[in-house]
Amino acid sequence: MSITINIRYAGNNGSARKFAEEMIATGVVGKIRKQPGNLRYEYYSSMDDPETILLVDSWDNQEAIDKHHASPMMQTIIDLREKYNLHMTVERYISNEDLPEEDRKYIRE
Repeated sequence: MSITINIRYAGNNGSARKFAEEMIATGVVGKIRKQPGNLRYEYYSSMDDPETILLVDSWDNQEAIDKHHASPMMQTIIDLREKYNLHMTVERYISNEDLPEEDRKYIRE
């Protein structure tokens, strides 16, 4: 079982994209990806709303997320969110490793 958190960052005048670019350029994203339990930390652009960036953030378990939230990087992230005046929506998913057979027929691997 893994936990995935989708965070949509929304701003104005490209601020969400600038936030993601700074997160990458300063090495914060690289450090997060190296934290124990991190499975995925990737930014995506919205095709429907150029002012929104989606972060897909996946972890092995809640303990790994808690350790990430207690790390010094969280203050850096919070400071950058403030710098770019971003607003967020958050969705959380717990994986189900057993994909139903009915759904498998729609997946091309």
